[in-house]
Amino acid sequence: MNEFLDWLRNDTAGLLLLAGTGIALLLFLIIKVKIEPFIALVGTSVVVALVGGVTIEELVGSPTKSSDALIEKGFAGILGHITLIIGLGTVLGAILERSGGAEVLLGKLVKTFGEKGTPLAMGITGFVLGIPVFFDIGIFVLAPLVYVAAIRGGKSLALYALPLLAGLSVTHAFLPPHPGPVAAAGLFGVELGWIILMGLACGIPAWFASGILWGTWIGKRVMIEVPEDRVIPEAEEARGHEPSIGTVALAIGLPMVLILGATFGNVFLPAGTLRDVLVFFGNPAIALTVAVALSMYLLGTRRGMSAKDLSDLSSASLKPVGMILLVVGAGAFFGAVLSATGVGKAVADSLATAGLPLILSAYVIACGMRIAQGSATVAIVTTGGILAPTLTSGDFSQPQLALIAIAISSGSIIASHVNDGGFWIIAKYFNMSVKDTLKTWTVLETVLSVVGFGMAALLYQFVQ
Repeated sequence: MNEFLDWLRNDTAGLLLLAGTGIALLLFLIIKVKIEPFIALVGTSVVVALVGGVTIEELVGSPTKSSDALIEKGFAGILGHITLIIGLGTVLGAILERSGGAEVLLGKLVKTFGEKGTPLAMGITGFVLGIPVFFDIGIFVLAPLVYVAAIRGGKSLALYALPLLAGLSVTHAFLPPHPGPVAAAGLFGVELGWIILMGLACGIPAWFASGILWGTWIGKRVMIEVPEDRVIPEAEEARGHEPSIGTVALAIGLPMVLILGATFGNVFLPAGTLRDVLVFFGNPAIALTVAVALSMYLLGTRRGMSAKDLSDLSSASLKPVGMILLVVGAGAFFGAVLSATGVGKAVADSLATAGLPLILSAYVIACGMRIAQGSATVAIVTTGGILAPTLTSGDFSQPQLALIAIAISSGSIIASHVNDGGFWIIAKYFNMSVKDTLKTWTVLETVLSVVGFGMAALLYQFVQ
């Protein structure tokens, strides 16, 4: 028995078996046994950690100190980032829906693109707004548009959500100022201009294939209803007195502008008061707080809503958030457990010695890291660290280095599944079962990854 455990914990094949068994157990508990995902994630994570050799103290800490425990760090790592954002984004969305603002913006999009073109409009919206904001923030701010579109069109929520998610995902993976491509650029010494150019060249076809072609095809075949607790009916007094498109655009666009201002101010401005102000107001939590306060006035108080109305609306909109946070935190904990067992490092080391062509090796290592431990950023940084000595000492041009960085970014988003916190955000926010999320979102990410890498590999043959 001891020999088997030693093999399971230290051999690459054993670690892969451990990870695969853990994922299979989790899916079985959720899909077949119908256990609540939050409970299944925590239970499976603890079992995998103990079998994988994580000590009790590493896992849960001690009676006097648990802040460094894997269970706390696994939850806190993602919840510290998204809790305020989810809460504020949810309230902002509720105000937009109650005031009729979401309907106004959707009407403008439908008028521009036509009823059949609404999924395309969602994809373009996700792509454009995904450049300055993080993936999860984009979901929380723009989700009300998806809900209203699905209710108005009478079709599956997935039909409108998937193009939006593809736009947000491709910009998050391929374009600065997002952390993955910026980290790869820093590791390889690539100018950000080349990352942007190659990211667009590879990302636009990948977005179209995954979000528009695949998203609309599968969205017509997987029927997802808008969750009842997410439907905030437009107030009767707002009918016929909806806000102007400019006011709605300000409410949605303000946090995006503030965040973008902080990003570019931090890069291009010297240290000083102006940069400090931009960085402060561009923090996602502060930017959304400002947007919520402004929306409460412009779309609420100024239009006849009392303080009690706004309080009741906020309370009602936040009720579903608790379970979303628990599931996302538990998903991140599961990913942290797999990382702590060493499965990610074992996969990366094995693939690094496989003797593949450089750009293919970059992609395959990133894929292996992503599938094994769930974090796209960890996959990019780890793969970049493995390849950086070869790339920085070799005779590679800026375009070639940029394309290798895009290949890594492509690999880092493949097959989002149960060890990825983003998987659970999408499953819970868009009312999908685990099975439906695997059929829609996981495949979308894989299509995006494969097409993105295919474009990078093709362009690599022609640049010098």
